[in-house]
This record gives sequence, structure tokens and C-alpha cells, in this order.
Amino acid sequence: MKDWSAAVDQQFEHVLSGFADVPVVHAMRYATTGGKRLRAFLVRESARVCGADVARSIWPACAIEALHAYSLVHDDLPCMDDDDLRRGQPTVHVKWDDATAVLCGDALQTLAFEMISDPLCHDDAEVRSALALSLAKASGGAGMVYGQALDIAAETAEVPLTLEQIIELQNGKTGALITWSATAGARLAGADLRTLTQYGDALGLAFQIADDILDVEGDAATLGKAAQKDADAGKATFVSLLGLDGAKRRAETLVESACDALSSYGDDANLLRATARFVVERRS
Repeated sequence: MKDWSAAVDQQFEHVLSGFADVPVVHAMRYATTGGKRLRAFLVRESARVCGADVARSIWPACAIEALHAYSLVHDDLPCMDDDDLRRGQPTVHVKWDDATAVLCGDALQTLAFEMISDPLCHDDAEVRSALALSLAKASGGAGMVYGQALDIAAETAEVPLTLEQIIELQNGKTGALITWSATAGARLAGADLRTLTQYGDALGLAFQIADDILDVEGDAATLGKAAQKDADAGKATFVSLLGLDGAKRRAETLVESACDALSSYGDDANLLRATARFVVERRS
């Protein structure tokens, strides 16, 4: 993961070096620095197990990281979650201002589609089109944005969300982009999507449950962001509905399901299995 993260950093530096030397581009570079690069790694590994060109998978890998970064920049704004800390550093609107943060997020979102549409991503325009279309669906009003809207509505709802409603929310807010990342390699290779979709769906939900657990057990210094925010806001989470031990068991079961889904790939998918285990064992 660290090796691929370094490659992603290098690619971002290459791409952004062609932009003007202005504050919004500085903010774009800042927002795309750091993090686990989980989504980028899923793109790489799904490409490898499906027999796609791993070197060229850097383009969709950076695209998903740019889109993820945009979502975090906007999520941190005062009109949304109003967070001052991200990845252990001041959030973009704190370091610059709200307007720069909005424009930075806008630019990162469009950059994602610019990179995924570049001929260097794939020779076949139909493949690039399929990647762009699927990413638009995963990130828009039926995916990530939909989940975020449900999350905002839940903050003022008179009745806390049920478990089924939280699953629907998180499948959009977090899961959609993780599943896209896990299936990107299959799209690059023209392979069947079903196996990696099952893997990604289980992994995305496990990831969010692990986040809810970390919000209870973690601290700001380790997490690199505020902790205990959900409990302070009185929001229903997997932990509040399942209990801490129940949430941990559910996450472990989902990881097992994710790993089992990869049986057809044999040992070639061991890094994807290790990634699933990492998702629930991480401390940040």
C-alpha cells in the first residue's frame, strides 16, 4: 500500500504541475496528500487479479482518490460537518477559506473525470466511458451524495435511523466508491464484475462499521480527526444499534464474506483478502 501510495503521490504531482500556481491548486495538492490510499490500492489490485495493465491503473486510482478528496473537503465545510482537522492537519477551509475549499472540491471532482477519460488510462474509449459513467453513478445522487444527504437529514430527524436505514445510508456515502474501486480493474480488463462487486459491497460496509467503532474507541491524535462526534450528536450508528461487541462481530462477518467472494481468484487475491482484514484492524 505504501509503495502504491508513493506512486499515486507522484502521479498527482505530475498532473497538478501543469496547473497554474494559484491558491486553489495549492489546496488541491494539499487535499490529495496523505491518507491510506485504500481506494487507489483496490483499483490496483483489482486490475492485477483481472489481468489488466497495472501501470495504467494509476489513472483510475488517482481519479478515485481525487473524487474521495473532494468529498472530504466539502464534508468538512461549516455548512456540512464543520470539522477543523483532517488527516492530522487543518482542513482546507481552515487553512485557506470556505470559498477556496468549495472551489478546491469542485476542481478535484472534475479532475477525477479528466484523469479517467485520458487516453493514457485505456486505449479503448468505450472502457474509459464505462469507467466514467460508473464513477458518476457511484458518486452522485444515487450514490455518495445520496448517502451524504441521508446522513445530514438524520442529524435533525425526530426518530433515530433503524439498522436497515443506516445500511442504506452507508452503502451510498461510503460503500459506493469502495465498490467502484474494487471493480475498476475488472472494467479495465473487460472481465465480469460480479465477484468483485460482492467483495466491494461487503468491504464497504465493514469499513464503515470499523469507522463507527473507531469513533468510540479512538482519539483525535490517532485518528487525525475529531473523535466521539457521532455520540455527541446523538446519531444512530452501527455501534449504538448493535453494541460495540456486536458491531465488531458484524464487521468480522463482512470481512469473511468479502474474502470468500474471492475464491475464484485463488491465491492471486491474497492481497485483496489482506486489505479486507486491514480495514477492520486499522487504528485510523
